[in-house]
Amino acid sequence: MNLTANTSSSNSSQEKGETVVCRGVEAHTSGPMIKVGREAPDFRAVNAKMEEISLSDYKGKKVILNIFPSLDTPTCALSVRQFNARAAGLTNTVVLCLSMDLPFAQSRFCSTEGLNNVIPLSVFRSHDFMTHYGLQLADGPLEGLMARAVIVVDENGKVCYTQLVKNISHEPDYEATLKAVQ
Repeated sequence: MNLTANTSSSNSSQEKGETVVCRGVEAHTSGPMIKVGREAPDFRAVNAKMEEISLSDYKGKKVILNIFPSLDTPTCALSVRQFNARAAGLTNTVVLCLSMDLPFAQSRFCSTEGLNNVIPLSVFRSHDFMTHYGLQLADGPLEGLMARAVIVVDENGKVCYTQLVKNISHEPDYEATLKAVQ
């Protein structure tokens, strides 16, 4: 009977994935975050024109995936502004800003803010991203949205850097991300 209890507990924590803090409450992701060295799984996301864009569309470029809950929160909006400003000086690099926000809201935010160096993409119907990257919040106050994370994919499609921001209200480490791209 103890063995069964331990197995259940083990499976339960495995299902919860990574642990983050969301509005002062512990929350868990839907699975483990992708690891450095792995090939980045392809995924589809939706742009402002409601067209599906794939990670593979950027093969041969370095790709920064800026993943966050929603542009309607101050920290998420700030991260998009920061990556927009910092991306201007990067060569052969694209910044994809991924959230569950609808493409219309993402487009409105970027055009209102004058952000031209990032590409907002919605993963609201991207089951392949949810499955392979494990960053959807499985519980907590923002359940169903994405955790805050940054993933860098090199020109060959390999993950060369990951950063899961443990407290969702904090910004990612921009300098560490940019260093991974150089």
